[in-house]
Amino acid sequence: MAGHVSRIDDALACKLPPAMTLPEVERHSHNPLVRYFRILGPGLVTGAADDDPSGITTYSVAGASLGYGMLWMAVATFPLMAAVQLICARIGLVTGHGLAAAIRRHYPRPFIYVACLLLLVANVFNIAADLSGMAGVTHMLTGVPALVSVPVLGLIILLTTIYATYAAFAQYLKWLTAVLFAYVATAFLARPDWREIALATFVPRLSWDSLYITTMVAVLGTTISPYLFFWQASHEVEEEKALGRRLIAQRRGATAHALADARLDVVTGMFFSNLVMFFIILATGATLHAAGQTQIEDARHAAEALRPLAGDAAYLLFALGLIGTGLLAVPILAGSASFAIAELFGWRAGLDLTPRRGRRFYLVFGGAVAAGMALNLAGTNPIRMLFLSAVLNGLLAPPLLLLVMLVGSNRSIMGTHTNGPWLNLLGWLATIVMFLAAIAFFATSL
Repeated sequence: MAGHVSRIDDALACKLPPAMTLPEVERHSHNPLVRYFRILGPGLVTGAADDDPSGITTYSVAGASLGYGMLWMAVATFPLMAAVQLICARIGLVTGHGLAAAIRRHYPRPFIYVACLLLLVANVFNIAADLSGMAGVTHMLTGVPALVSVPVLGLIILLTTIYATYAAFAQYLKWLTAVLFAYVATAFLARPDWREIALATFVPRLSWDSLYITTMVAVLGTTISPYLFFWQASHEVEEEKALGRRLIAQRRGATAHALADARLDVVTGMFFSNLVMFFIILATGATLHAAGQTQIEDARHAAEALRPLAGDAAYLLFALGLIGTGLLAVPILAGSASFAIAELFGWRAGLDLTPRRGRRFYLVFGGAVAAGMALNLAGTNPIRMLFLSAVLNGLLAPPLLLLVMLVGSNRSIMGTHTNGPWLNLLGWLATIVMFLAAIAFFATSL
């Protein structure tokens, strides 16, 4: 029997293209639905992580303060963020490196130093904001102060990521993020005016005032976030390593199947992310804004949006969603910074490394989480910190997007897999939009 299995394996191996392995072939089922769910991976995880506590809060603030005024952004940003994340995924698949390593090998060192510095600043602030939001809902439910819950949450994330398999950890957390679909049900139960919603979605009413522009920058920043660029490319590399391609030479290059799978995976993840974004804005607009509650001061106010669905249990539902997305997103925030710094200095990198083999990688990881925990000692309002972190991401994203587009269009890096016409159009449009939004923010603020 063993000999029979061996011959089957040998026969399969002989028929495989050089860049494909048996696990990769197993993902290509003749059943399109089975195949679809098998290929979902980095793109879906990235999309789920994009709806982190900062994102949930930003969309809630947008719905409460402006009603349906930001619904159009869920539609408008979808093709832009999908294009940007797909370019990052292709960089990881084609080069066999993360984004930082690709920049380091082909551009002057100052480029990557600036990129890593911007990323580290944005991520530490984002980690602080996410931990603050998680501590806020913990206090709402249990009364435990942030001085206790923030270190506990930080240690749980650190120990789980370092000593357990993040991939397995993420599988469980995905179920907690499913709580976000409660906003979809709430949106229908609130009985909104669907004609008004359709107009707000497809006929945006722009405004040149500070609140509108700041909210728009925050929504852009939490949707097209710098940490997702680096994470997407590095996660694709980690997936390649899981298929047995430990050497760079084995990972370099990509098959048409691999690129097509990445496209489907990324588009699915970004669609999920923006669907949740749309319904959070809709639900908070139909409940909080309609009731005249335009200011969200704490987690209790934000949870009120779910009251039509869950009544008094709205607080528990909101807390589960916020904690689940935080536990999923914080390791990605710290991990993307760790991958970037490790690639910058040529260190070993990977969430599957033991603490001994990946000590420098995990040192950066732990340092980013610890710095985020320390920022919470400033005592900033959690809701305000979550919103401001989204604004900061929106301001730091443009120069990093510029680097992503330069790498994706560079033939010496990408070979025959440089950005096609549509990726170039949408990617550069996303870059221009982010630059214009940042300029508008400073103009209206000053």
